[in-house]
Amino acid sequence: MDDKYFMKIALDLAAKGEGFTSPNPMVGAVVVRDGEVVGKGYHEAVGKAHAEVNAIDDAGSSAEGATIYVTLEPCNHTGRTPPCTEKILSSGIRRVVVAMDDPNPDVRGGGNDYLRKQGIDITSGICEEEARKLNEVFIKYIRTKRPFVILKCAMTLDGRIATKTGDSKWVSGEASRKFVHRVRHAVDGIMVGMGTIRKDNPSLTTRLEGMNGLDPARIILDTRLSVSRDAKILHLDSDSDTILITDGSVSADKKAGFENMGARVIGYPARDGRIDLDFLMDKLGELGITSLLIEGGSCVIASALKAGIVDKVLFFYAPRILGGDDGVPVCKGPGPDLMRDCLPVRDVRVRRFDDDVMIEGYIDKS
Repeated sequence: MDDKYFMKIALDLAAKGEGFTSPNPMVGAVVVRDGEVVGKGYHEAVGKAHAEVNAIDDAGSSAEGATIYVTLEPCNHTGRTPPCTEKILSSGIRRVVVAMDDPNPDVRGGGNDYLRKQGIDITSGICEEEARKLNEVFIKYIRTKRPFVILKCAMTLDGRIATKTGDSKWVSGEASRKFVHRVRHAVDGIMVGMGTIRKDNPSLTTRLEGMNGLDPARIILDTRLSVSRDAKILHLDSDSDTILITDGSVSADKKAGFENMGARVIGYPARDGRIDLDFLMDKLGELGITSLLIEGGSCVIASALKAGIVDKVLFFYAPRILGGDDGVPVCKGPGPDLMRDCLPVRDVRVRRFDDDVMIEGYIDKS
């Protein structure tokens, strides 16, 4: 069994923290001695012990002379918890295998360098690609202070998200919808426009079988603050915020009325009656939103793509054909004149959810 074998165990452990660690990364660690796993741990939630600490504590005295496999470079600074480098040194571990260096430019390499100076054998870059994908949200946010943006859409085979009457329940199947709720649990915020609120009156919460999923903050683009006071998003038993984004010209009295109902009302600049989404991403980053799921509708999807804020797409194709040109398209508004001006998508992956097909890929911004 080689380094990759044990690192993949650490990566699987790290993934257990999905949805619970923001704004921290997901990290897993495995302590191995004489070819046997003697300790396991992962970062379970923000503010709790780091993966290395949990794994070393699990190993106990067996950590002496052992190797620790960790999916992210051990920290060498004090934050909510003490530095993991000191825990490693005090345990007697002699070798550290790291999947990826810390992407934070302020601390990158510091943990590895410190351990090397203390005589610890360091190996880095094992399963690095898998580790980077696992923490793609953290990597973008720590470098840009802007959220990692995922665009999700469910459509018929002929590219319609609803009929001409607006009926969209349900385009995709139950298995696809369950997966989307896992995505909701994993992200900090979910964003829709007022068209979706008026038509569907959604809760925008997380519903997962067998676990208490976390609700993302509900971010509603509502330039004129026209949301109904009876809308579900204003009457939820949820620990997360409902944030109404307006164009800033809403009266103080109207704003106060919704704030008294528990919502946050924030005014930002608008262009041609629409919120400047590029500007909004900076502001959401300042609010601590590290990841954002956009669920539509057509105008919001088109605006997000045109603004260049989308990092990743999840397009669900259901085995249905509307068979007309009067349904609701994925994007509304004008597109490019030439195919060469389309947005390229890279690193494409295809997954099946029963009869639905999901296309996952990343917008190429190079």
